[in-house]
Amino acid sequence: MTSGGLGRIEDGGVAVLDTPYPDAAALIEATGSLDALATAKVVRWFPLDGDGAGEDAGDGAEGGAGGELLAPIARPRAVWGIGMNYHSKAALTGRPVPDEPVLYLAAPSSVCGPGAAVRLPAGQTAEMDYEAEIAVVIGRTLDHAAEADAWHAVAAVTAANDMTCRDVMKRTGWPVLAKSFPGFTPLGASLLGRDETAGPDAIGVRSWVCGESRQDSTSADMIFPIPELLARISRYAVLRPGDVVLTGTPAGTGQDRGDFLRPGDTVRVEIDGVLPLTIRVRA
Repeated sequence: MTSGGLGRIEDGGVAVLDTPYPDAAALIEATGSLDALATAKVVRWFPLDGDGAGEDAGDGAEGGAGGELLAPIARPRAVWGIGMNYHSKAALTGRPVPDEPVLYLAAPSSVCGPGAAVRLPAGQTAEMDYEAEIAVVIGRTLDHAAEADAWHAVAAVTAANDMTCRDVMKRTGWPVLAKSFPGFTPLGASLLGRDETAGPDAIGVRSWVCGESRQDSTSADMIFPIPELLARISRYAVLRPGDVVLTGTPAGTGQDRGDFLRPGDTVRVEIDGVLPLTIRVRA
Protein backbone atom coordinates (compact mmCIF):
# COMPACT_ATOMS: atom_id res chain seq x y z
CA MET A 1 0.00 0.00 0.00
CA THR A 2 1.62 3.25 -1.09
CA SER A 3 -0.23 5.24 1.58
CA GLY A 4 0.77 2.91 4.40
CA GLY A 5 1.14 -0.81 4.86
CA LEU A 6 1.76 -3.51 7.43
CA GLY A 7 3.90 -2.59 10.39
CA ARG A 8 5.71 -4.03 13.37
CA ILE A 9 5.47 -2.40 16.79
CA GLU A 10 8.97 -1.52 18.00
CA ASP A 11 10.84 1.27 19.81
CA GLY A 12 7.67 3.08 20.78
CA GLY A 13 6.43 3.34 17.23
CA VAL A 14 5.45 1.47 14.09
CA ALA A 15 8.04 0.19 11.64
CA VAL A 16 6.30 0.04 8.25
CA LEU A 17 7.45 -3.09 6.45
CA ASP A 18 8.26 -4.16 2.92
CA THR A 19 5.91 -7.11 2.37
CA PRO A 20 4.01 -8.46 -0.64
CA TYR A 21 0.77 -8.47 1.37
CA PRO A 22 -1.59 -5.48 1.11
CA ASP A 23 -3.05 -6.03 4.57
CA ALA A 24 -3.04 -8.35 7.57
CA ALA A 25 -5.96 -10.40 6.26
CA ALA A 26 -4.03 -11.23 3.08
CA LEU A 27 -0.97 -12.19 5.11
CA ILE A 28 -2.98 -14.48 7.39
CA GLU A 29 -4.87 -16.07 4.50
CA ALA A 30 -1.59 -16.80 2.72
CA THR A 31 0.55 -17.95 5.66
CA GLY A 32 -1.77 -18.63 8.62
CA SER A 33 0.22 -16.41 11.01
CA LEU A 34 2.07 -13.13 11.49
CA ASP A 35 5.51 -14.78 11.44
CA ALA A 36 6.56 -13.24 8.12
CA LEU A 37 6.51 -9.77 9.70
CA ALA A 38 9.36 -10.64 12.07
CA THR A 39 11.99 -10.62 9.31
CA ALA A 40 10.48 -8.13 6.86
CA LYS A 41 12.59 -5.12 5.86
CA VAL A 42 11.69 -1.78 7.45
CA VAL A 43 10.95 0.97 4.92
CA ARG A 44 9.99 3.76 7.32
CA TRP A 45 9.10 4.35 10.95
CA PHE A 46 6.65 6.64 12.69
CA PRO A 47 6.00 7.29 16.39
CA LEU A 48 2.75 6.40 18.08
CA ASP A 49 0.66 9.02 19.84
CA GLY A 50 -0.14 9.25 23.53
CA ASP A 51 -2.06 5.96 23.76
CA GLY A 52 1.32 4.32 24.38
CA ALA A 53 3.14 1.46 22.79
CA GLY A 54 6.08 -0.80 23.30
CA GLU A 55 7.70 -3.94 22.08
CA ASP A 56 5.15 -6.03 23.97
CA ALA A 57 2.18 -4.29 22.36
CA GLY A 58 1.52 -6.52 19.40
CA ASP A 59 3.25 -8.13 16.45
CA GLY A 60 1.45 -6.29 13.70
CA ALA A 61 -0.34 -3.05 12.95
CA GLU A 62 -1.81 -1.70 9.75
CA GLY A 63 -0.95 1.90 9.04
CA GLY A 64 -2.39 4.51 6.76
CA ALA A 65 -1.07 7.81 5.54
CA GLY A 66 0.58 10.03 8.13
CA GLY A 67 0.95 7.27 10.71
CA GLU A 68 -2.76 6.53 11.14
CA LEU A 69 -3.54 3.10 12.59
CA LEU A 70 -6.32 1.21 10.83
CA ALA A 71 -8.41 -1.83 11.76
CA PRO A 72 -5.95 -4.75 11.42
CA ILE A 73 -8.66 -6.90 9.80
CA ALA A 74 -10.72 -4.31 7.99
CA ARG A 75 -12.94 -6.50 5.82
CA PRO A 76 -13.44 -9.90 7.46
CA ARG A 77 -15.66 -12.35 5.59
CA ALA A 78 -17.36 -13.28 8.86
CA VAL A 79 -17.63 -11.70 12.31
CA TRP A 80 -18.92 -14.18 14.89
CA GLY A 81 -20.00 -13.25 18.39
CA ILE A 82 -21.28 -14.90 21.53
CA GLY A 83 -23.69 -13.67 24.18
CA MET A 84 -23.26 -14.34 27.91
CA ASN A 85 -19.80 -15.90 27.96
CA TYR A 86 -18.42 -14.66 31.31
CA HIS A 87 -19.39 -16.04 34.70
CA SER A 88 -19.24 -12.49 36.12
CA LYS A 89 -21.88 -11.32 33.64
CA ALA A 90 -24.17 -14.28 34.32
CA ALA A 91 -23.86 -13.81 38.09
CA LEU A 92 -24.64 -10.10 37.89
CA THR A 93 -27.74 -10.58 35.75
CA GLY A 94 -28.95 -13.61 37.71
CA ARG A 95 -29.28 -15.60 34.51
CA PRO A 96 -28.34 -19.28 34.46
CA VAL A 97 -25.07 -20.33 32.86
CA PRO A 98 -25.99 -21.46 29.32
CA ASP A 99 -25.50 -25.07 28.24
CA GLU A 100 -24.89 -24.00 24.64
CA PRO A 101 -23.22 -20.80 23.40
CA VAL A 102 -25.60 -18.12 22.17
CA LEU A 103 -24.01 -17.33 18.79
CA TYR A 104 -24.68 -14.60 16.26
CA LEU A 105 -23.12 -12.91 13.22
CA ALA A 106 -22.56 -9.18 12.79
CA ALA A 107 -22.30 -7.45 9.43
CA PRO A 108 -18.64 -7.10 8.34
CA SER A 109 -19.52 -3.55 7.25
CA SER A 110 -19.76 -2.65 10.96
CA VAL A 111 -15.97 -2.95 11.38
CA CYS A 112 -13.99 0.24 12.01
CA GLY A 113 -10.53 1.04 13.31
CA PRO A 114 -8.99 2.74 16.34
CA GLY A 115 -9.73 6.42 16.77
CA ALA A 116 -13.03 6.20 14.90
CA ALA A 117 -15.95 8.51 15.64
CA VAL A 118 -18.91 6.12 15.84
CA ARG A 119 -22.29 7.67 15.14
CA LEU A 120 -25.11 7.18 17.63
CA PRO A 121 -28.01 5.91 15.48
CA ALA A 122 -30.39 8.85 15.83
CA GLY A 123 -34.02 7.97 16.43
CA GLN A 124 -33.26 4.26 16.72
CA THR A 125 -31.71 3.85 20.15
CA ALA A 126 -31.42 5.32 23.62
CA GLU A 127 -29.26 2.41 24.82
CA MET A 128 -26.00 2.42 22.84
CA ASP A 129 -23.61 0.19 24.78
CA TYR A 130 -19.96 -0.88 24.80
CA GLU A 131 -18.55 -4.40 25.25
CA ALA A 132 -14.81 -4.95 25.70
CA GLU A 133 -13.89 -8.28 24.09
CA ILE A 134 -10.98 -10.44 23.02
CA ALA A 135 -11.20 -10.84 19.26
CA VAL A 136 -9.68 -13.99 17.76
CA VAL A 137 -8.44 -13.99 14.16
CA ILE A 138 -8.55 -17.42 12.53
CA GLY A 139 -5.38 -18.53 10.73
CA ARG A 140 -6.24 -22.04 9.60
CA THR A 141 -9.54 -23.56 8.43
CA LEU A 142 -11.62 -25.14 11.19
CA ASP A 143 -14.28 -27.63 10.09
CA HIS A 144 -15.69 -29.98 12.74
CA ALA A 145 -12.49 -29.30 14.67
CA ALA A 146 -11.50 -30.96 17.91
CA GLU A 147 -11.19 -28.63 20.88
CA ALA A 148 -7.55 -29.69 21.30
CA ASP A 149 -6.77 -28.41 17.79
CA ALA A 150 -8.76 -25.18 17.80
CA TRP A 151 -6.29 -22.86 19.58
CA HIS A 152 -3.50 -23.88 17.20
CA ALA A 153 -5.65 -22.65 14.30
CA VAL A 154 -5.65 -19.09 15.72
CA ALA A 155 -3.34 -16.61 13.98
CA ALA A 156 -3.66 -13.71 16.41
CA VAL A 157 -5.80 -11.85 18.89
CA THR A 158 -6.77 -8.20 19.02
CA ALA A 159 -9.08 -5.89 20.95
CA ALA A 160 -12.73 -5.43 20.04
CA ASN A 161 -15.59 -3.25 21.20
CA ASP A 162 -18.73 -5.23 20.35
CA MET A 163 -21.09 -2.26 20.49
CA THR A 164 -24.79 -3.00 20.90
CA CYS A 165 -28.05 -1.07 20.92
CA ARG A 166 -29.80 -2.87 23.77
CA ASP A 167 -33.24 -1.48 22.97
CA VAL A 168 -32.91 -2.49 19.30
CA MET A 169 -32.06 -6.01 20.49
CA LYS A 170 -35.19 -6.10 22.67
CA ARG A 171 -37.40 -4.56 20.01
CA THR A 172 -36.34 -6.78 17.10
CA GLY A 173 -35.00 -9.91 18.80
CA TRP A 174 -32.06 -9.87 16.36
CA PRO A 175 -28.49 -9.36 17.64
CA VAL A 176 -27.31 -8.79 14.05
CA LEU A 177 -29.48 -5.66 13.82
CA ALA A 178 -28.42 -4.35 17.22
CA LYS A 179 -24.72 -4.78 16.43
CA SER A 180 -24.36 -3.99 12.71
CA PHE A 181 -24.70 -0.20 12.60
CA PRO A 182 -21.74 1.54 10.91
CA GLY A 183 -18.67 1.49 13.15
CA PHE A 184 -20.22 -0.78 15.78
CA THR A 185 -17.36 -3.32 15.63
CA PRO A 186 -14.12 -1.41 16.30
CA LEU A 187 -11.03 -3.66 16.02
CA GLY A 188 -7.37 -2.98 16.83
CA ALA A 189 -5.14 -1.21 17.31
CA SER A 190 -2.64 -4.05 16.70
CA LEU A 191 -2.49 -7.82 16.41
CA LEU A 192 -0.72 -10.11 18.86
CA GLY A 193 0.39 -13.47 17.48
CA ARG A 194 -1.06 -16.55 19.18
CA ASP A 195 2.30 -17.72 20.50
CA GLU A 196 2.95 -14.30 22.07
CA THR A 197 -0.16 -14.48 24.25
CA ALA A 198 -0.14 -15.94 27.76
CA GLY A 199 -2.51 -18.66 26.52
CA PRO A 200 -6.23 -18.86 25.81
CA ASP A 201 -7.15 -18.87 29.53
CA ALA A 202 -4.93 -15.98 30.64
CA ILE A 203 -5.72 -12.96 28.45
CA GLY A 204 -6.77 -9.79 30.24
CA VAL A 205 -9.63 -7.59 29.01
CA ARG A 206 -10.48 -4.12 30.33
CA SER A 207 -12.52 -1.06 29.40
CA TRP A 208 -12.83 2.59 30.37
CA VAL A 209 -15.55 5.11 29.51
CA CYS A 210 -14.42 8.74 29.64
CA GLY A 211 -11.43 7.61 31.69
CA GLU A 212 -13.48 5.68 34.27
CA SER A 213 -12.73 1.98 34.67
CA ARG A 214 -15.76 -0.13 33.75
CA GLN A 215 -14.59 -3.70 33.02
CA ASP A 216 -11.59 -5.68 34.28
CA SER A 217 -11.40 -9.45 33.80
CA THR A 218 -9.53 -12.25 32.04
CA SER A 219 -10.39 -15.07 29.69
CA ALA A 220 -10.12 -17.44 32.68
CA ASP A 221 -13.68 -16.34 33.59
CA MET A 222 -15.17 -17.46 30.27
CA ILE A 223 -18.04 -19.95 30.36
CA PHE A 224 -16.98 -21.37 26.99
CA PRO A 225 -13.17 -21.03 26.76
CA ILE A 226 -11.77 -19.90 23.43
CA PRO A 227 -10.76 -23.38 22.13
CA GLU A 228 -14.15 -24.84 23.04
CA LEU A 229 -15.99 -21.88 21.51
CA LEU A 230 -14.12 -22.22 18.21
CA ALA A 231 -14.65 -25.98 18.09
CA ARG A 232 -18.38 -25.56 18.75
CA ILE A 233 -18.79 -22.97 15.99
CA SER A 234 -16.92 -25.23 13.56
CA ARG A 235 -19.53 -27.96 14.06
CA TYR A 236 -22.06 -25.77 12.27
CA ALA A 237 -20.03 -23.42 10.06
CA VAL A 238 -16.55 -23.57 8.60
CA LEU A 239 -14.20 -20.97 10.07
CA ARG A 240 -11.68 -19.74 7.50
CA PRO A 241 -8.45 -17.73 7.69
CA GLY A 242 -9.19 -14.07 8.34
CA ASP A 243 -12.54 -14.71 10.03
CA VAL A 244 -12.97 -12.87 13.33
CA VAL A 245 -14.57 -14.39 16.43
CA LEU A 246 -15.59 -12.09 19.30
CA THR A 247 -15.45 -14.07 22.53
CA GLY A 248 -17.86 -12.31 24.89
CA THR A 249 -17.71 -9.49 27.42
CA PRO A 250 -17.35 -9.47 31.23
CA ALA A 251 -19.57 -7.63 33.68
CA GLY A 252 -19.49 -3.85 33.74
CA THR A 253 -21.23 -2.84 30.51
CA GLY A 254 -23.68 0.04 30.34
CA GLN A 255 -26.49 -2.50 30.48
CA ASP A 256 -25.20 -3.67 33.85
CA ARG A 257 -24.92 -0.12 35.17
CA GLY A 258 -28.04 1.36 33.57
CA ASP A 259 -25.75 4.01 32.05
CA PHE A 260 -25.48 4.10 28.27
CA LEU A 261 -23.22 5.97 25.87
CA ARG A 262 -23.80 9.58 24.87
CA PRO A 263 -22.30 11.81 22.16
CA GLY A 264 -18.83 12.92 23.21
CA ASP A 265 -18.09 9.79 25.27
CA THR A 266 -14.85 7.94 24.65
CA VAL A 267 -14.47 4.18 25.13
CA ARG A 268 -11.06 2.59 25.57
CA VAL A 269 -10.56 -1.19 25.39
CA GLU A 270 -7.35 -2.96 26.33
CA ILE A 271 -6.41 -6.58 25.69
CA ASP A 272 -3.11 -7.83 27.13
CA GLY A 273 -0.27 -7.27 24.69
CA VAL A 274 -2.31 -5.25 22.18
CA LEU A 275 -2.26 -1.51 21.56
CA PRO A 276 -5.28 0.25 23.14
CA LEU A 277 -8.45 0.57 21.09
CA THR A 278 -10.20 3.92 21.62
CA ILE A 279 -13.29 5.27 19.87
CA ARG A 280 -15.47 8.33 20.35
CA VAL A 281 -19.26 8.51 20.16
CA ARG A 282 -20.64 11.28 17.94
CA ALA A 283 -24.13 12.62 17.42
